[in-house]
Amino acid sequence: MLGLTVISAVVCLFALRANNDHMNYLRNQVYSADKSGGNVETALENLARYVTSNMNTNLSSGANSIYPPIQLTNTYNRVTSSQTAAIEQQNSSLYTQAEDYCQQAVPEGFSGRYRIPCIEQYVTTHGLKGANIPVSLYEFDFISPTWSPDLAGWSMLAAIVLAVLTVISFVFHYRHRRDNKKLL
Repeated sequence: MLGLTVISAVVCLFALRANNDHMNYLRNQVYSADKSGGNVETALENLARYVTSNMNTNLSSGANSIYPPIQLTNTYNRVTSSQTAAIEQQNSSLYTQAEDYCQQAVPEGFSGRYRIPCIEQYVTTHGLKGANIPVSLYEFDFISPTWSPDLAGWSMLAAIVLAVLTVISFVFHYRHRRDNKKLL
């Protein structure tokens, strides 16, 4: 019985290690997709599905951590850069519209000296401003289960049950021998 307990424990350790290694592989795929601009959603879904259904794959940042474990900084930077470029492109024609408007609204003044506040006011009121994109939309935190019905989980359960049975067997055997010695 002790041999089966040890075998189950060893299988459990190797299965837990395999779960963690596969989680690291999937996490690296997410980072690679983020860096290259690939399909981040699919890679992230694969990682989330695996972490939430297998033991020893915890990506949780914990109570003491400052940053979440998965941060898609490249994707976030691409989104904010494209938004900024689109706004700048749309606002570039706004300055010519402001100059035209202010030239009609304030026709006097040498070299447009009095028009500058008008142009600034026009750009401020008519210009597009970017929406604040929360960084938290690009940060992820997954938690693995305490026990899962995979090889690691079943071998852990077997190791625990066999360990308890082994201890009970040793205690029973020890008491039985002790009681037999008292009879002699």
